[in-house]
Amino acid sequence: MRSNRWEGIRFFEHYLTVWVLLCMVGGVLIGRYWPFIPDFLSRFEYANVSIPIAFLIWLMIYPMMMKVDFKSIKNVRENPTGLYVTWVVNWLIKPFTMYAIAYLFFFVIFSPWIAPGLARDYLAGAVLLGAAPCTAMVFVWSHLTKGNPAYTVVQVATNDLIILVAFTPIVAFLLGISGISIPWNTLFFSVVLFVVIPLTGGVLTRNHVIKKRGLSYFEKEFLPRFDTTTMGGLLLTLLIIFSFQGQVIINNPLHIALIAIPLILQTLLIFSLAYMVSRKLKLPHNIAAPAGMIGASNFFELAVAVAIAIFGPQSPVALVTIVGVLVEVPVMLGLVRFANRTKHWFEGEEDLVS
Repeated sequence: MRSNRWEGIRFFEHYLTVWVLLCMVGGVLIGRYWPFIPDFLSRFEYANVSIPIAFLIWLMIYPMMMKVDFKSIKNVRENPTGLYVTWVVNWLIKPFTMYAIAYLFFFVIFSPWIAPGLARDYLAGAVLLGAAPCTAMVFVWSHLTKGNPAYTVVQVATNDLIILVAFTPIVAFLLGISGISIPWNTLFFSVVLFVVIPLTGGVLTRNHVIKKRGLSYFEKEFLPRFDTTTMGGLLLTLLIIFSFQGQVIINNPLHIALIAIPLILQTLLIFSLAYMVSRKLKLPHNIAAPAGMIGASNFFELAVAVAIAIFGPQSPVALVTIVGVLVEVPVMLGLVRFANRTKHWFEGEEDLVS
């Protein structure tokens, strides 16, 4: 019985890209032909954050949070090299490469198809994505690459703290907008939803189960029950997100393709940089892979919310952030597969956090 379950899980994860694409297409079709569904779900919102999506993201990352041992978190400070890689790539490199790549494509390469005014709007959307490194989805990518859960939590948590002080000035500087207004309640609410609540719940669950049944039961019997929870949450999240944006995607096929190109190139560049620097610094794979994933993926919930709050839901700026969601998941799944296939590059390096 258990063998059949494991076979089913492996089959599910092996074809995860297929399920992801099906959910994206399904979401678009729901938004197109059954718009009353996203209309109903959109009523449940706080600080520009969808409560149904927040719940599903919580469902995604809760199983990984149960793996976190606070004793391991304390040990991170003894070997902070992985954190330095994350901070430097995310805040001193990523926003500026995003600006440069987006400017090159929107104002130069794609100038025959994109007017200057529209190019400025698309550039603004790209900057919003580039200045917001991933907070929630990275737990999924870390899970798929068998990343160190304690180290990943610290990487994400410190990113959240930096976002609070760095996001606004970086966006303002790159866009040349001195009076830009950021919805701070969205920032704080997102941090609480995507980090504080699931981490607290995971740690409490871990401690309770271990106290009642022991560590062996927790690792061998309890955790395996949640093997498909993360992936199920991911697929349902995509279904809802793309049902919200289905009509927008259908109405802008050419420009979505043009916008996607620089976003994909940026993702590949940042992942490669963080991943290879981690290898050069001889970090273990279970820290190097999440470091690359955090930089490569984006805090799209924040980027979309800010774009809508400042420029409006129908603006070209908001469209770019939506395309960011569209291309991120398939590309990140490809990078997960690449990271898993190159794990042997890091053989011989011991885990920095025990």
